[in-house]
Amino acid sequence: MLNQKILIVDDDVNICQLLNLYLVKEGYTTFICHNGKDAIKQIIEQTYDIVLLDIMMPEMDGFETLSNIRKFSNIPVILLSAKGEPMDKISGLDIGADDYVTKPFEPQELISRIKALLRRTQSSPAIQPNSDLTIGNLYVSLTNYIVKVNDKKVDMPPKEIELVYHLASNPVRVYTREQLLAQVWGVSYKGDTRTVDVHIKRIREKLGQGVGWRLDTVWGVGYKFELF
Repeated sequence: MLNQKILIVDDDVNICQLLNLYLVKEGYTTFICHNGKDAIKQIIEQTYDIVLLDIMMPEMDGFETLSNIRKFSNIPVILLSAKGEPMDKISGLDIGADDYVTKPFEPQELISRIKALLRRTQSSPAIQPNSDLTIGNLYVSLTNYIVKVNDKKVDMPPKEIELVYHLASNPVRVYTREQLLAQVWGVSYKGDTRTVDVHIKRIREKLGQGVGWRLDTVWGVGYKFELF
């Protein structure tokens, strides 16, 4: 690894020290913040390869912190939380988390997830951003990472734009969740297939009614971009 930098954000000093111990031993350079506001400031001012973000923090929790980060950055984020309920995980993925680890966790498992996420984000992207397409009232650009519906820009993070482009550029073809994870997120991505469902849900809400197209669910299989 080449001086990969990890920002640890947790109000628990002991957790920060434990994570720092294991990550430094693995060869990472670590930085620590104890609240969301400081984390946002650090990410604006400095470059990091990944963020480990606790959810249960005072003043600004991890969900709010992540939501603010996603307004200006697509930096990889792993949420850490003592809350292991499925809806908490879905909420985290829904606002842009790349992975979710429940406390207490085995440090080596977390390190494995960090390595997998870094391999995926720092390798050649599965989709090359060199094309634009227009279908009905939908315009998607991977040149400038822009999506428009009825000539109005739709606010989307990069991964949602890549997923829309991938489906729209291969209309009628049905993709399984596993295929979409491999082709959009990258073959090394080890996240839950529910990640795809969460992104599709958000995309549908943002794109609204299509003209000549729709994003279909093929029950028991996956998704397709249907033309009509």
